Amino acid sequence: MSGLLKVDNALRTKVDAFRERMTAEAEDLVASFFPKKLLELDGFLKEPLLNISDLATIHSDLNLPVPEPIMLTNSHDGLDSARNIKKRKLEDGESNCPGTKVFVIPNGMLKSNQQLVEMIEKIKPEIRTLMEKCNTVKMWVQLLIPRIEDGNNFGVSIQEETVAELRTVESEAASYLDQISRYYITRAKLVSKVAKYPHVEDYRRTVSEIDEKEYISLRLIVSELRNQYVTLHDMIIKNIEKIKRPRNSNTDALY
Repeated sequence: MSGLLKVDNALRTKVDAFRERMTAEAEDLVASFFPKKLLELDGFLKEPLLNISDLATIHSDLNLPVPEPIMLTNSHDGLDSARNIKKRKLEDGESNCPGTKVFVIPNGMLKSNQQLVEMIEKIKPEIRTLMEKCNTVKMWVQLLIPRIEDGNNFGVSIQEETVAELRTVESEAASYLDQISRYYITRAKLVSKVAKYPHVEDYRRTVSEIDEKEYISLRLIVSELRNQYVTLHDMIIKNIEKIKRPRNSNTDALY
């Protein structure tokens, strides 16, 4: 190899040190960190915060009072008022749909659902940890893949399947973060609708439904994180021999 590609000895030494450090870290993750983390998440699933039976208790007050209705006078069949509204629109150059103009929220800033925010702030670091640890283990397995040869590739196929599983777990963990972002965006749009149309009860009910759905989704995310640690640990431990030594030397003795 040295005759085909010249590599600086100092760089080779640093690369070898990196491989050794990566190997030691990844083996510790599989042997120690994964089992501890799955037990930790299993305990988290048993906490009262994730076992609320009455979902109505996670509803939050929107703090948006319903304004008093405005009485129209001197209008017959609403024709005069409709004519005046149309005239104002033409004069002001406005073409938006009618609704309550929201210049300021009467009771200050509209807060998020604090119970769900508390859950999200606890779960997001767990998602990030899973992604980072999977990336480390994936790199370790990829570095163990030997050079391409004809035949005796059964162990290599196990390595490739392990890498594919680790990559899948990484992608699923990233999708959990996207799901949390979509919840905030969706809820913000609904709360804006409530502010603009405070008399419509369905908008208020939809906010509560979104909160209940997110609570269930967050609990499922924690359950999935635990299951992924279990699956990865079990898969790697069962195939550790083929992952570390994908090709044995017994084939040489057959000839």
